[in-house]
Amino acid sequence: MKNIVMLLLMSFLLYGDKPVALEEKFSKSDNCVACHAPIVQDWKKSWHSKSHFNSDEYFQKTIEYMARKMRSKNEDTLQVECAACHNPRIAITKTTADDEIAAVMGLNTRVKDAVHDAELSEGINCVVCHNIDKIHTNKDEAVRGIHLVKWMPSGVMSGPFSDAVSPYHKTKKRKFMSANPNKLCFVCHANSRSVKGIVFSNTFEEYKKIKDAPLCVDCHMGKREKGVASTLAVNGKTKQRQVRKHGFSGAHSPKFVKGALELNLKRMKDKLRISLYNPNPHNVPTGYGSREIVIDVRYIGSEKYQEQTLSLTSSFLDRRNKPTVAHSAKQIVKNEFVPARGKKVYTISIPHGAKKVSVKVWYRLVNEDIVNLLKLKEQRWSEKMLITKRTFKL
Repeated sequence: MKNIVMLLLMSFLLYGDKPVALEEKFSKSDNCVACHAPIVQDWKKSWHSKSHFNSDEYFQKTIEYMARKMRSKNEDTLQVECAACHNPRIAITKTTADDEIAAVMGLNTRVKDAVHDAELSEGINCVVCHNIDKIHTNKDEAVRGIHLVKWMPSGVMSGPFSDAVSPYHKTKKRKFMSANPNKLCFVCHANSRSVKGIVFSNTFEEYKKIKDAPLCVDCHMGKREKGVASTLAVNGKTKQRQVRKHGFSGAHSPKFVKGALELNLKRMKDKLRISLYNPNPHNVPTGYGSREIVIDVRYIGSEKYQEQTLSLTSSFLDRRNKPTVAHSAKQIVKNEFVPARGKKVYTISIPHGAKKVSVKVWYRLVNEDIVNLLKLKEQRWSEKMLITKRTFKL
């Protein structure tokens, strides 16, 4: 049996996907520091730098959970599928039934070699975005990540400037780096689908409905400011540019989520109307399906207070109708959010004797049910980050 499997492995190795060729000197961000130190330092603090399996507990636990639930997949082959966005420079882009057989037998395979390649440890690093030549727009909307891009040859970098010169690599201007950076963002930040084909998040569809929406980078990288893209001096001077930060701020940052929603309170006889307005060009929350908005309501009376908590999040069931993570969902049973440029309104009863109400609105990366389901240990997943608060006399 083992010999048969080895023959099968030989056959798909001969006809399988070819690795993306990349010279060693372009595979690590530290090799970019000599000319791009400020940008690299920004990036090292970003979540792009932590997109690898080993750097993201939520990613790890989700893969482990799905591997237990899905008999047709193991952790390594699931990682290949997720690598389309988490690690787009992975050497292979799809797996076969033979890969699964080899994994079950404990053989060292091309899949294991690919997902544990040290070159992937930096996640979404410099060369992931800046070595892209073309972004395909004529493929099915379910196609994402590596399957949407064409790479430039190793040693050629794409950027927003037509006059960029470097002695270390060639540089070519690409419009998706300047005129239309959203095109690059939505290579991955578009629609999220479960293994059953359920779309549980679609930031791109949310965004494109807003006609006057700012660019993704305007919020998540910040406005262009005077600075240098490269510290390399040409004729004794560095080239002054209009550049953006590369920290890619997002929902993981308390400073970023603060003020993301506007809160209004109104008394209507014995009811309290809580209104959340979302000024952003996409839903809040958006992204992967476990994110949550928590509304804490505290009524204060003459002698005592009462508390109530509301939750805007999503819930999913698997093929056995049991609660599951979004990525293995067969159906969505709850999907609450504040729509882009829209409102979410709750009307709740005011307890007798209440004199004042205090309302706090929080953002949480992973709701309590999924934290418990995946047994997440790191505090960042369940920590509540304040969006806004208000106290109101009744």
